[in-house]
This record gives sequence, C-alpha cells and structure tokens, in this order.
Amino acid sequence: MPFRLELTSVFSAAHAILIRGSREPLHGHDWRVTLTIEGSTLDADGLLVDFHAVEAALKAIIAPFHNRSLNETTPFNVTNPTAELVAKYIGGGIEAWLATDAAAAARGIRLAQVRITEAVGCAAVYIPV
Repeated sequence: MPFRLELTSVFSAAHAILIRGSREPLHGHDWRVTLTIEGSTLDADGLLVDFHAVEAALKAIIAPFHNRSLNETTPFNVTNPTAELVAKYIGGGIEAWLATDAAAAARGIRLAQVRITEAVGCAAVYIPV
C-alpha cells in the first residue's frame, strides 16, 4: 500500500501477567500505542484518514485503561493482560471503527499494525491477518 498513517498515544496502566502459572507482581507502565493504517488511495481532500478521527477512536478504546489496573478492566479481568493481547484488543477496536466508515471501507483502508511499547526496548506488535 503506498500510503500509511501512523498515530501514537500513551496511557498509564498497571498489570500483573501470569507467566507459566505464576502471577508476577503488579507493576505499572506508560504504554505507548502506535497505530499504522494503510491504503492505496486518498480521499478528495488528499487524506488517507482524518488524523483527528483516528485519534478520537483510539482515545475511546484506551480510555477505560488509563490510570487503572488492566487486571481489573474488561476484557483483561478475564484475559492475561500481556502486551501482545493489549495490542490485539486495540487493533480489534480500530478495525471495528474502520468498518463503520463506509468511505474508508470502500477505499480498502485497513489497519496494518498496532505496536505497544511498555518499556524502552520492550514492544509487542499485532499485525492483523
């Protein structure tokens, strides 16, 4: 796809993941979320997607997590809150949002990836198939 749009946002949240049957101590991160949306055509205004609209969609998805424990927040109150699963959850939300925009759907605009960085040098990437 010749056009890509990237948008980054940050939220603060704690989590304690289960690793090989043991729960690690609860600890916090400033989670950096970077979305990449791609497509082959621009709209009449020369935009792939309006940055403001993507930003609003992302903020709505991550708002329930900000300054909270992921372990106590849906869906991670029943799912291990790993960076990989957080990236997948956010990706699913963005894919659902894109599907509601008929113009974007008609032009084949899609989520290319979600990158979650929970600490410097530690990132997980979700790429939809």
